[in-house]
Amino acid sequence: MIYEFKGFIPVVHESSFIHPQAAVMGNVIIGKDVYIGPGAAIRGDWGEIIIEDGCNIQENCTIHMFPGKSMVLKAGAHIGHGAIIHGANIGANCLVGMNAVIMDNVELGDECIVGALSFIKADMKIPTRKMVVGNPATIIKDVSDEMIAWKTKGTALYQQLPAECHETLRAVEPLREIPKNRPTQEAFYKTLNEFKKK
Repeated sequence: MIYEFKGFIPVVHESSFIHPQAAVMGNVIIGKDVYIGPGAAIRGDWGEIIIEDGCNIQENCTIHMFPGKSMVLKAGAHIGHGAIIHGANIGANCLVGMNAVIMDNVELGDECIVGALSFIKADMKIPTRKMVVGNPATIIKDVSDEMIAWKTKGTALYQQLPAECHETLRAVEPLREIPKNRPTQEAFYKTLNEFKKK
């Protein structure tokens, strides 16, 4: 659902895909090839939210801020299932892990990786290419070339997903039995540990 709020209508590039069960309202600008999953809430009611090209905001994420603030998710930011971004700026090609919480005025540098379930407290400034984990979160190491290559490959899959959703996603009635010719799915992306073993 896309909602106008106080005269602000979201701007969404036609190549992006917003699931019908997501909610986008108010002062929101969404670039090219962005995927917004079901259950995501992107509330530009109190401030501006800019989601640059190639980002993905997965199922049940929340993006919001305090009144009068603006926030940016830079190109290629990858926001994992259930994460909350509240008034933070997310650098280019970052990975925010599942159910992480990033609070107000956080500046997450480019190509950072935030571990699942991490809590980044307000006003924290994180330099480029750092791995951040824990509650409260701390920087534990630099992000290696191998790690960022793995992340970038995963994000590329999400950058293809909007076009695939536009082409093939449709509401249907369920089948009542498994068809004999049911297709198989290829394992075309590996976990980081599997990626390292290649």
